Parts: sequence; structure tokens; C-alpha cells
Amino acid sequence: MSLSERAERVDQESSRTTGTPTPRANTKRVVTKEATSWGQMKRRVRDVLLEVLGPKLSQRMKADELATLVSSHLDEALRSAEVSLPSSKRAQFVREVAADLLGYGPLEPLLHDPDVTEIMCNGIDEIYVERHGKIVRTDASFIDESQFRQVIEKIVARVGRRIDESSPMVDARLPDGSRVNAVIPPVSVHGPVLTIRRFPEKAFEVKDLIAFGSLTVDTAVFLEACVRAKLNILVTGGTGTGKTTILNVISSFIPLDDRIITIEDAAELRLNQPHVVTLESRPPNVEGAGEIKIRDLLRNALRMRPDRIIVGEVRGPEALDMLQAMNTGHEGSLTTLHCNSPRDALSRLETLVLMAGYDLPVRAIRTQIASAIDLIVHLDRFGDGSRRTTAITEIQGMESDIITIQDVFSFVFTTGGKESAKITGKLQATGLRPKVIERIRAAGLDLPAKLFQPGGLTPVPPQRTESWSTANLGEAAGGQETADRAKILANLARRRGGSR
Repeated sequence: MSLSERAERVDQESSRTTGTPTPRANTKRVVTKEATSWGQMKRRVRDVLLEVLGPKLSQRMKADELATLVSSHLDEALRSAEVSLPSSKRAQFVREVAADLLGYGPLEPLLHDPDVTEIMCNGIDEIYVERHGKIVRTDASFIDESQFRQVIEKIVARVGRRIDESSPMVDARLPDGSRVNAVIPPVSVHGPVLTIRRFPEKAFEVKDLIAFGSLTVDTAVFLEACVRAKLNILVTGGTGTGKTTILNVISSFIPLDDRIITIEDAAELRLNQPHVVTLESRPPNVEGAGEIKIRDLLRNALRMRPDRIIVGEVRGPEALDMLQAMNTGHEGSLTTLHCNSPRDALSRLETLVLMAGYDLPVRAIRTQIASAIDLIVHLDRFGDGSRRTTAITEIQGMESDIITIQDVFSFVFTTGGKESAKITGKLQATGLRPKVIERIRAAGLDLPAKLFQPGGLTPVPPQRTESWSTANLGEAAGGQETADRAKILANLARRRGGSR
């Protein structure tokens, strides 16, 4: 008798003695007989199609051509597999079989659902999604672990990467830019695990973030002025707080004639400027050679005549190279960092710099950070599922051995708190005038003092509209009732004698 059988017998005897049921280690969804037979039928039809169309499916064909090819052989495959279906279910069956062969199986409808922002597959019949900030379990399931593995390998192969026992973890992306992470045994004990972070088909613009409450008109005007003035900005926050989204929006403020170089593990940023070079890191091959790290790409980018360098995320020794680039003439750079608060961001940067392997004094590292980073934009995820910008913090310099910071804008709760189920509040100015205002003026932009007062220029956030507009901007808008973002900054530039 095996050890597990003995343990099970002891649990059963204990439950009979005490009268209490033995708790289960995990709760699997009950699979009905109908669902099992449905999956078996799909497997049989899929196997027949693969046998008939195998060589053709491996050829490079357009999606429409592949769909037509599979559809033309489905009737024959249904007969060969001896599958009979009522007419009411035939269309669904054909659709699912086509998705298994041409797409990502049961994930296809989830990937086309605009409300789904995250897909988490913990097993063949444990598929969760995130909708509107809340995680819910779905009824979707894979036929078996073989199909689950095939979907993972299909995703990974499209970006030239691999996943096997020697390399059981991989980061990849879907054609639409969605971020993918996959883990398989032996690292994942109970089978493959797949996580997909979805991005909207149309990248969010600043007007969308204002409508969602993540930014206000005042903070958007301030951030654009900072980008125009070539301030170095660090976007921080926890997992899933919207750092990449904010980075995309802030990057959209970069002038069209700037040469931008983006560096990422998996290319996710979607910039609309014409002069963009995208670099992507590469894992080692089967022999363990050929790895290209973010740090290598960052060093190479310095020789590519960049006006702006955007690093998707710093999470290792590349933090030192990033700080050195910011301190050696590559102003206006942007990056993101995982942390819990703006103050924690500075501590984490120190730790990442020390990971570079150089025995640098802590004061020297802090001096580098204080000199390189101008602004921190921090985001949080609240208990109601919303993701908000909670602080825009300026790094003012060094006092003794401490980096001094001050909040220029901070989120003020009207009701509830960070973990409350219902939250109201807004991001508003703290009343402190930032030191970076002098650099903004030197760039030809003059932001009014009222922008940094608690009431601000726009006390009430506007509703979502097709064109990003602001109301009652007072002196900033030159007395106009409404003026779009470009006109505001152009007017401010003309007042200083500059040009946009």
C-alpha cells in the first residue's frame, strides 16, 4: 500500500470516529457526463482534421485561407469520427473545433471579450478572468492537458521562444500586444499555468484616463508640460495598477520629431510617433547562449542617437545603466518600477543598483537617483477594482544622506479608503509649487500658479467626450470657455516667447 493510500485511510477512519468530514485539498469543478462526451467528440474530430490537413496547417497561410480550408473538411471529419450532433449545437461545435485548430481553443471567446483584462488558467478546467477589476471563474475548459500545452506552445512559437523542461518559464506576447506568461512542470507542480494580460484594441488616450478618473485635466496638463520640458519620469505601482497604460499615455506627449527608442522584455508599448525604434530582450537558447538582456539593449541604445529612451520596466542591474543615461544627457527618459509608494521606489532603485555588482557607497547611489529622476507618477489599485493615479511626486534633491521628495498632486478620499468596496475622491494639487516649474518655463511653457492650488483650474472633472477638452481654464486657456490640450500648451508657449 502506498503512503498516499495509507494517509487517505487514516483520514477516513478519523472522520468516522469524530463524525466530521475530511476536508478536500482542493475543490475541482464537477465535470458532467455531457461535458466529457462533448470534449471527446471534439478530440476525435480534431485528430481526424490534423491527420488530413497536418502538412497544410504547417504552411504559411492567411487566417482567412486557413479557416476556409478547415471548414471545407469539417463535414467529412464529422462523418469519419462518427460524430452526430443536433442542428442546434452543430454551429457551436464547428466553431469550437475551428478555434482549437486555428486559434487558442477555449480562450478564443475570452480574448475577444472587451471587458476581460486578464485571463488566468490554473489548470485545464480552472480558468479565471478579470472583469472590471474583479476576478471571476468561467465555465471554459480545455479538453485535456495536451490541448493546454499546444495552446501555450503556439503562443510561444509565434514570438520565436520556446518552453520545455529545460526552460519551463517564458514571457511572450500575442499579436495584439497582450502580455503572456507561461509556466510548466517541474516548476509548476500541478500542471501548466498560463496568464494573459490583455490590452484594449485601441490604446487608451489621455481623455480616456480622465473619464475613468485616473487623471484629471490639471494633472494631464502638468504631465505634458513635464514631458515637453524633457523631465525624467518614473511610473511606479504594484502589479496590475496600470503602469504600462500610463506610460503609453505619457509617451504620447513626446513631440513627433523626436527619435524614440523603446526597450522591453516583451514589446507592449504602442506609440503613434513616426520615429520609433523598438528593441526586445531575448532569452538564452537551448545551449544556454545567445541571451540578450535589457542591460545590453540599454547600452546599445546609447549609441543609436536617441532623443528619448523608454524602458518598459527596470527590475534588475539595468537600473544603474538607466540612471547613468539620464545623468549623461539623455533627458526626457521614461520607465516603470514595481513598488508600494513613491518613497519605496527610491529604496527599491537603490537595491537594484547594488545588484549591478559594483561596490558603490549608498550616498553615491542616492545622489545619482536624486540627480536623474525628476518626477514619480504613482498608481494604486483600489478595493472597488478601479486603478487610479494616487500621487505625482517631485524629487527635490538631497538633504544630508536623505533624498527629499514632495507631492505635487495626491489622491484625496471623499468616502471610503483604499480597500473599500465603494470609493469616491479625486487627485488634486497639494498647494506646493514644484521646483521643476523653472525647467518647464525654460522650455517655453508657463503653467499658471492656480494649477498647483488645491482648487485647481478645473475643480470638477469633465465627462468623457470624443475630443479631449477642458472647461473653465481661466488664465491658462486665455479666457476661452473650452480649449483643447494642444491649444493650451501652445498659448502658454507663446506667452514665454517659445514655440510648441
